[in-house]
Amino acid sequence: MKMTFSRTPLVCAIALMLSACMVGPNYHRPTTAVPIKYKELEGWTQASPGDTAPKTDWWTAFHDPLLDRLEPMVAVSNQTVQQDYANYEEALAEVRVARSALFPTIGVTTAATRQGTSNVLNTANAASGSSGFLSGGSRRVTNTGSLEGDVSWAPDIWGKVRRATEQNAATAQSTQATLAYATLSEQVTLAVTVINLRIADANIDLLQRTVDQYKQYLHVVEDQQVAGTTPPSDLITARTQLESAQSSLIALGVARAQYAHAIAVLVGRNPEALDIPHSTALPALPSIPVGVPSTLLQRRPDIAAAERSMAAENAAVGVAVAAYYPTISLSAVDGFAASPLDGLLQIGNYVWSIGASASQTLFEGGYRRATVAAAKAAYDSAVAFYRGTVLTAFENVENDLSGLRILADQATVLDTEVKDATRGAQITLDEYQAGTVDYTTVAMAQTTLLSVEQTALSVQATRLVDAASLFGDLGGGWSADELCDPRHAKCKGK
Repeated sequence: MKMTFSRTPLVCAIALMLSACMVGPNYHRPTTAVPIKYKELEGWTQASPGDTAPKTDWWTAFHDPLLDRLEPMVAVSNQTVQQDYANYEEALAEVRVARSALFPTIGVTTAATRQGTSNVLNTANAASGSSGFLSGGSRRVTNTGSLEGDVSWAPDIWGKVRRATEQNAATAQSTQATLAYATLSEQVTLAVTVINLRIADANIDLLQRTVDQYKQYLHVVEDQQVAGTTPPSDLITARTQLESAQSSLIALGVARAQYAHAIAVLVGRNPEALDIPHSTALPALPSIPVGVPSTLLQRRPDIAAAERSMAAENAAVGVAVAAYYPTISLSAVDGFAASPLDGLLQIGNYVWSIGASASQTLFEGGYRRATVAAAKAAYDSAVAFYRGTVLTAFENVENDLSGLRILADQATVLDTEVKDATRGAQITLDEYQAGTVDYTTVAMAQTTLLSVEQTALSVQATRLVDAASLFGDLGGGWSADELCDPRHAKCKGK
């Protein structure tokens, strides 16, 4: 027993010395070519990816009570988020599975056998030629047993297990970032859906006001018809205009119901379980700061997920390269064996063994070379995907900023156009009552007013959606401290 234990430090020292080697390339994040600043807004710059920056409740910038109530529910009840959370838990378990291969396997085996043998004595009556018969015999029973502990270990000499652990760890981190991205994406989708619902309510209010106005106009035409100052066609035109507006008002109910159902599903509810009352208030348009630090783009979890996937594929190359090297296994058995079973745990029944084995594939038709080539190609694909994700992130932010900038100018023009169209519709109605124009002119002016007002609502909706998208494309908003313009003296050194 003393000899067995004295070999343990030597074996461990040799194993640790051999396991210091790890084949395959070490990971280095590839560089990406990015511009110095955003084109669409002065003072905005890009940054390297990462997703560890603290997030804020960005939706509060819209000052909408419905958003404030529902957005926190996405991370808890949204089923897409729950699915990605389960995937993350699975990835963490896979890391533990891979890491377990670094340690020896220890087991215990016990056995007991009861065996009996018989000795039979046969005699023959040679004189009479008769067959033999049982004349006597004896029976012996033997009890045997063993109690052995065994250890087996395949030391990670070439780093295959460590590379596999590295791969699984990077995959788990990528899955974690995917979970964060799914949460953010579903939250942005919820914000966009709520905005569309509020715009639908605003369109319903607009059409309801229009229907009420058209009813008043119809009364005017009917009075003119009684007085005999207008042709019958004017009455038909007025009625058709009113009925068209009423039809459009009814159709809006379908869109609003669909938005409400989508909101319920996003927060993990059955569509009939969530009642959203009509609201006349639109979400507020968040103010976009002139200068924002470059750290904002670091929040994007999809970039972090792509970067971690790159690291996982790099580790997979090391796993493939390790297949070129022999597999070495160590084993040891220590215990007791006795026959008969009595006195099993006595020193005289002590047994032990220690051994090692190595195996190496000599010919496999280019399998390992092809496996390494496939792993390297997968890594190159991950690099391209990562760089594409970064470029797409820049594109998304530029699109959001350009939309907010251009539509702000359009909204200013539309405000003036709505005022002019409103005044023009009132003037044509007065002229019709005075008998200087026909009702076709009035109808055209009213149609123009409705179209301009609907366009103004559409532009407002697009600006709100672009703002929500900008929060998502920057990875979840920013805090008040991050709204500092670096061109100001008070921001120097931040």
